Amino acid sequence: MTKALNLPASALSVEFEDEFIAGLKNIFEEKIVFNQLLGLKITSVKAERVTARITMQPQLVGHYAYNRIHGGVISAGLDAMGGLAVMAAIGARHMDEAPQQRLHRFGKLGTIDLRVDYLRPGISDYFELRAEVLRLGSRVASTRMEFLGADGTLFSTAAAAYIVS
Repeated sequence: MTKALNLPASALSVEFEDEFIAGLKNIFEEKIVFNQLLGLKITSVKAERVTARITMQPQLVGHYAYNRIHGGVISAGLDAMGGLAVMAAIGARHMDEAPQQRLHRFGKLGTIDLRVDYLRPGISDYFELRAEVLRLGSRVASTRMEFLGADGTLFSTAAAAYIVS
């Protein structure tokens, strides 16, 4: 067992089915309409880490003089990514179930606590967001997230807890 996630080691190297990934993208990019507003697009889904991208747009500017991304966009994006990481970890834990059955496990997922550290101003053409689950329990999951610029500069980090049951 991998202690941090409480998953069998084989679950961390699992390859998700196209149907599961398409379902996650549909939930994350289409059904969660606020993610559409942010322009959040999934780029990778693995049991151990998820990544996404936000392209800078005029409506995301937080400081007009510097074309800096708004801190609320950073916070919301990191929170969404933590949730996505939990979805992937839950999906990996239940690989014995059909993809559609696993996708129905996310109905009660919600943020309990979120802490964001803004390390430097977010100025870039696009941003990469990364998240991983530190621990997946039966009721609560803990995550760690990063918000980076196009050149890999780390702009913000976050940690969060999510209710999973």
